[in-house]
Amino acid sequence: MTDLVNTIFSLMPSINKPQRVFMTGLLATLVVFHGRATFRNMSRYSDMSEKRFARWYRRDFPFAQFNTELLLHSLGRSQENIAAIDASFMNKSGKKTEGLGWFYNGAQGASERGLETSLISTVNIKSHTAYSIDARQTIDAEGKTRADLYADHVADMADELKRLEIQYLAADSFYSKYKFVNRIVNTGLHMVGKLRVDANLKWLYRGKYSGCGRPKQYDGKINFENDLSRFQYIGSYENSTEIYSTIAYSVSLKREVRVVLLRSSGSAASTRAILFSTDKNLDALRLLSYYRARFQIEFLFRDAKQYTGLTHCQSRRSEAINNQVNASLTALNLLKIEDRDKKQTAEKSVISIASWKRRKSNQHLLLRVFERLGVNLKSIKVFNAYEELSDYGLIAS
Repeated sequence: MTDLVNTIFSLMPSINKPQRVFMTGLLATLVVFHGRATFRNMSRYSDMSEKRFARWYRRDFPFAQFNTELLLHSLGRSQENIAAIDASFMNKSGKKTEGLGWFYNGAQGASERGLETSLISTVNIKSHTAYSIDARQTIDAEGKTRADLYADHVADMADELKRLEIQYLAADSFYSKYKFVNRIVNTGLHMVGKLRVDANLKWLYRGKYSGCGRPKQYDGKINFENDLSRFQYIGSYENSTEIYSTIAYSVSLKREVRVVLLRSSGSAASTRAILFSTDKNLDALRLLSYYRARFQIEFLFRDAKQYTGLTHCQSRRSEAINNQVNASLTALNLLKIEDRDKKQTAEKSVISIASWKRRKSNQHLLLRVFERLGVNLKSIKVFNAYEELSDYGLIAS
């Protein structure tokens, strides 16, 4: 991992040597620590002191640029990728932390007092794996809604996404708002999302112009309950869901969109889902695959919370919280890329972050023991023992 991090830093000449040394040590520590990733506990697993962690956490680091260079170096541009955005709730005690507020906690299904981080990731369609690009703490600003803040985040990251040759941003139904979608389209990206089951959509008028007055644009509201005759039937999905598609005008988004209707054998509203894309030429099945791939961002939150200390920052400063969150997700990127390189495959595979963290922790301890004993890893016998003990306690995949 250290060699890969140093290679990426060689592509970023603007990063000075002290920053490189600290970030290399931090990323290595986040994949070996046990317990909580507090400054004091991380100092127990590295050569850096608690004060050094606290001091460097106040400084900005271009995680988006680092992750972009990492993905370009390790994955290249040859494969199909999309971007995804989502936000995650983080518990936080105390009253003085910057950004503390009421945010929706999906695990509880209600709003709670705490912190929230917005994450933009890239999802590889072939391997069905998500990688973090940039995370940002949601801090309410006067005159801006949450949708505005999320749109600002995407706009700031648009250049990095274009470097990865990403054209589509997938998001869940919360983001299907005019002000958000309009900002995304203005950055040059296309949006893939989900509409309400009772979305107000209008048929486009395909008839001839009568020659009198303003040309007719729309031909009535789409009735999803009774009228599917004007939809194009695409096929069935998993033998239980029918797929229909059309181009329609969305009243809420104020634009024409590609609509994909997923309908189960029943006709109730609960058995219907409406997906959309601002790219009217996007194939319906590809639109569906993009939206399904969006869910991979949830595994980034899950694994980072469980294994790399996403929610463990003890500081009350927003700069430190952002550094902790981004470093945690970047460490997860490095583990996923190492897993990919070890398997030597770009296909979909099962990744056990628990096993990778156990392996890294075993190696960290073994190197410390060998260093104290003066044992040389260049010895074949010692190296074989090192490789065998590195996998001690791993979960069979």
